[in-house]
Amino acid sequence: MPPTHPVGRPAVIELRQYTLRPGRRDELVELFDQEFVEPQEEAGMLVLGQFRDLDDPDRFVWLRGFRDMAARHRALTAFYDGPVWAKHGPQANATMIDSDDVLLLRPLSDEHGFTFSPTERRPAGAPAPDRFVCATVWSFPPGRHDGIALIRDGLLPLLRQTGPEPLAALTTETAHNTFPRLPVRAGENVAAVFTSYPDESTYRRHLADVQTHPVARDEILPRIERERTAAPRTLRLAPTGRSVMR
Repeated sequence: MPPTHPVGRPAVIELRQYTLRPGRRDELVELFDQEFVEPQEEAGMLVLGQFRDLDDPDRFVWLRGFRDMAARHRALTAFYDGPVWAKHGPQANATMIDSDDVLLLRPLSDEHGFTFSPTERRPAGAPAPDRFVCATVWSFPPGRHDGIALIRDGLLPLLRQTGPEPLAALTTETAHNTFPRLPVRAGENVAAVFTSYPDESTYRRHLADVQTHPVARDEILPRIERERTAAPRTLRLAPTGRSVMR
């Protein structure tokens, strides 16, 4: 009997960004939402969210979570060696140019992880919710934790003070990738913050409030900028109909 989805917050999360063949994103979204959600969860993982990238019509972004690294290995083995992937995997792969842009992440702390609510998932074919999700990813030098601490202890409290509670705040999971059939980006040291809004204009107002807050403007953001290795990357995301993260 395959395990059902774990209860609680996943301790290991994959942020997966796929570059697709032109014009084939909706095909993959429909296939994914109809065929891949429940079978992955029956194998022991959590499908946390599926998204269309608003800045790239040929990019599909999604997240899945696991209880720990050992559970990740078991779940991925069960799914990718199982009948659902054998039947539908070739069609999914045919839509893709690249599927190796993957960050392996973990919550910044116990309070900063995703809360999984499977009862919120709508049936296949449901219309996409009218929500705007933002993921901001900062990169820092390997082995350096000052920038990540600034986000955890400085920026996150300001986000809560000025707007909605972030969905999650994550950082790099440094454990060895025990499922090499699916590569992950090595040598990363990132922090990723996920937020959700009724629409993009609400997000932009919140962003402006944070950027003009005296503590953020004069202290936290300049210190993060000094620590980072590149400008933060912002993913502007539209949830699919079956995404529980919205």
